[in-house]
Amino acid sequence: MSTVRGARERARIEVTAAIKDEARRRLAAEGAAKLSLRAVARELGMVSSALYRYFPSRDELLTALIIDAYDSLGAAAENAEATALAAGAPPRARWIAVCEAVRAWALAHPHEYALIYGSPVPGYTAPLDTVGPASRVANVLIGIVRAAYEGSGLALPPLPAALRTEALRMTADFAEGLPPEVTAALVAACAQLVGLVSFELFGQFNRVVEEREAFFAHAAGQLAHGVGLPAA
Repeated sequence: MSTVRGARERARIEVTAAIKDEARRRLAAEGAAKLSLRAVARELGMVSSALYRYFPSRDELLTALIIDAYDSLGAAAENAEATALAAGAPPRARWIAVCEAVRAWALAHPHEYALIYGSPVPGYTAPLDTVGPASRVANVLIGIVRAAYEGSGLALPPLPAALRTEALRMTADFAEGLPPEVTAALVAACAQLVGLVSFELFGQFNRVVEEREAFFAHAAGQLAHGVGLPAA
C-alpha cells in the first residue's frame, strides 16, 4: 500500500507542477486577470473537473502562484545575504547584494514579479497564507540592519514627532529591538526598492536611465544610507 500511495503522491506533485507551469505561461501571455482554470485544463488536455481536484478555484491557483513567487524571490534574497556574509562583507555591502538579487530575480521572472508587485487582480484578495512568504525579503533586510545596530551601530535617521507613535507601533509589529527611527526608514526603503525595480521592469526608465546596473547599485547604496548603515 505504501508503494501505491507513494506513486499517487508523486503523480499528484507532477500534475500540480504541470498546472502551475501552464498557469505561468498563461500569465505571461494574457496576464493574471484573464487566468482561467478551464483554459489551463484545456492546454494540459485535462477535463475541468479533474483540474478542480487540484485547485478548486482560480483564486486558489493564483494564491499558489503568488506564494511560489514570493518564496522564490525570498530564497534569492536569503542566498545573496548568506553568500555576502560568508565572504565577510559588511552590512552595507550585504544590503546592496540583497537589493541586487531582488532586481536580478525580477528581470529573470518579469511576469511573476508583476503578479506580486504589479496591478491587483480584479476580484482577488490575497489570503493570510501569502503574508509569510511576502515578508521574506523584508526580513532579510531587517536582519542586516539589526545585526549592524547590535554591532557597530547605526546612524539614526531623522523621525518627525508626528510619526513617532506610528513608528513605535511598526517596530513592535515586525522590527522589535530596533529604534523607531530605523523602522520607519526601513519601511520607506522597502517601498523604494520595489519602486526602483518596477520602474525598470515596466519601462519607466526607458530613455531616462541607460546604465541601469550602475544606477541601481548607487540607488541601493542610498537606501542603505537612509536606514543608517554606515559606508565602508
